[in-house]
Amino acid sequence: FPMLMSLPLTAGFRRSMRLCRRKSGTNQQSCYARCPSSCYSTLAAPYEEVVRYQRHPADRNRLIILVGPAGVGVNELRRRLIASNPQEFQSAVPHTTRVQKSYEINGREYHYVSKETFENMVYSHKMLEYGEYKGYLYGTSIDAVRTVLDEGKICVIDLEPQ
Repeated sequence: FPMLMSLPLTAGFRRSMRLCRRKSGTNQQSCYARCPSSCYSTLAAPYEEVVRYQRHPADRNRLIILVGPAGVGVNELRRRLIASNPQEFQSAVPHTTRVQKSYEINGREYHYVSKETFENMVYSHKMLEYGEYKGYLYGTSIDAVRTVLDEGKICVIDLEPQ
């Protein structure tokens, strides 16, 4: 949510930077020197430097959420990440209201629950995310994520924005 709240400020910052560049012409003076109030002073650090995250041994593992529309490959990215190091990465077992198939095991592919149970989990804020597909409900519970984290692994899930 912090990203959503900062979008208007970031967009304003980008507009200010474009104006500074247009005004610069042949002048080699920095943008900050030309227009400090509109470019830099209003936002302390609009962009964060990306560096490799190195977890301290005492820190808990984190949840990684891959977000993207259908067809861009977030499911494949999640699958490859887990396959690259299954001792470190694991996906949470989702919940569903669909009927369990004969070869499936409850708790391995899905946690199979009734629609009433699923809806109660949603209403009691126990679902991290959920949606409907072909008349069935699917979702990831907070407890399923905690189970992975408690095993000392990094939990990786993928989401398709609705």
